[in-house]
Amino acid sequence: MTSTVDLLAYIPSPSQGVWYVGPIALRAYALCIIAGIIVAIVWGDRRWVARGGEKGTVLDIAVWAVPFGLIGGRLYHVLTDWPQYFGEGGTPIDALKVWNGGLGIWGAVFLGGVGAWIGCRRRGIPVAALGDAIAPGVLLAQAIGRFGNYFNQELYGRETTMPWGLEIFHRVNSSGQTDALAGVSNGVVEKIVHPTFLYEALWNILIVILLVVVDRRFKIGHGRLFALYVAGYCVGRLFVELMRDDPAYQLAGIRVNVYTSVIVFVAAVAYFLLAKKGREDPSELKSNTYVSDSTSDSSDTDTDSSSVEETVVEESVVEEVEGVKDSKESSAAIDLKKGTSRD
Repeated sequence: MTSTVDLLAYIPSPSQGVWYVGPIALRAYALCIIAGIIVAIVWGDRRWVARGGEKGTVLDIAVWAVPFGLIGGRLYHVLTDWPQYFGEGGTPIDALKVWNGGLGIWGAVFLGGVGAWIGCRRRGIPVAALGDAIAPGVLLAQAIGRFGNYFNQELYGRETTMPWGLEIFHRVNSSGQTDALAGVSNGVVEKIVHPTFLYEALWNILIVILLVVVDRRFKIGHGRLFALYVAGYCVGRLFVELMRDDPAYQLAGIRVNVYTSVIVFVAAVAYFLLAKKGREDPSELKSNTYVSDSTSDSSDTDTDSSSVEETVVEESVVEEVEGVKDSKESSAAIDLKKGTSRD
C-alpha cells in the first residue's frame, strides 16, 4: 500500500482534461495539438526563409499537410488498435471520435508527407528541402502534443515505485459513472505508473536541440536532416513502447509500434547515408510564382530599356535631318545673296 509520504513525491495527473464553456467543450488534448501545429508552422517558416525560401511558404504547405496528417494519424491508430473499435464489444462509430484521443505519429508523418508533397509540387519547390526546414519544429510539436496524453491520462507505462511516478486518478462524470476522458477526478489514485508521455517529450526536445546544432554545423540538406529527425525519434519511441503495458495490438507477443520503430529507423538511417550531401542552393527554394514574377519584372525592365534606346535613336535621327535641312537652307541663302550682288 502506498503511504501519504510516498504520494507527495509523485507527479499528479490533471484532475480533468475537458472544460465546458456553455455547450462548447475545451479539450486539453486538442489544444496541445493546435499549439504544436502553430509552433511547427511559425518556426518552420523562419527556418525556411533563413535557407533562402519565401516567407509564408510553410503555412501554404501546411494547408495540405495538416489535414492529411490528422487523417493519417487517426487511420494508423484505428488500424493498430482495431479490436477497440471493431472487435467484440467495440463501437465502430468511436473510430471517428478523434477528440477522444488517438493519433498515431507514424500515420501522421506518412500522410502528412503526402500532403506536403502535393503542396510542394503545386509551388514548384523540393519537398526534401522543406522537410529539413520543418523537422525540428515538427518534433517539438510532437513533444507539446504529448502533454495532451497527460491530460487524458493515457499512453502511460507500467506501474512503478520511482519517485517521479505518475498518479492516475479515477475520474467520474456528473452522474457518478467512470469517465476517464471527460470526467473529473474524485481524488482516488488508481495506480502509480511511469510517465512515458514525459519521457518521450523530453527525448523529443533533446533530439530537437541535436538537430539544430547538427544543421548549423554541417549545413545538412536534401532531406537528410528530416531523416535524422525520424531516426532519432524512433530510438526514443522504441524504448517508450517497451515500457508501456496498456492494451495494444500485438504480433507474436510484441507491440506493433515496436516493429514500426525498428523498420522506420532502418529506412531513415539508410536514407541519411545514401542521400546527396550538402544543401540545396537558395535559388532552388523559390516557388513558381516567385520565379514567374521575377521573370516578368525582368522583361518589363528590358522593354523599358529598349523603349528608351529607341527614343534616343529617333531623336538623333531627327536632329541629323534637321541639321542637314538647315545646312541646305543656309547654302541657298548664300547663293541667292551672291547672285544679287552680281546684278
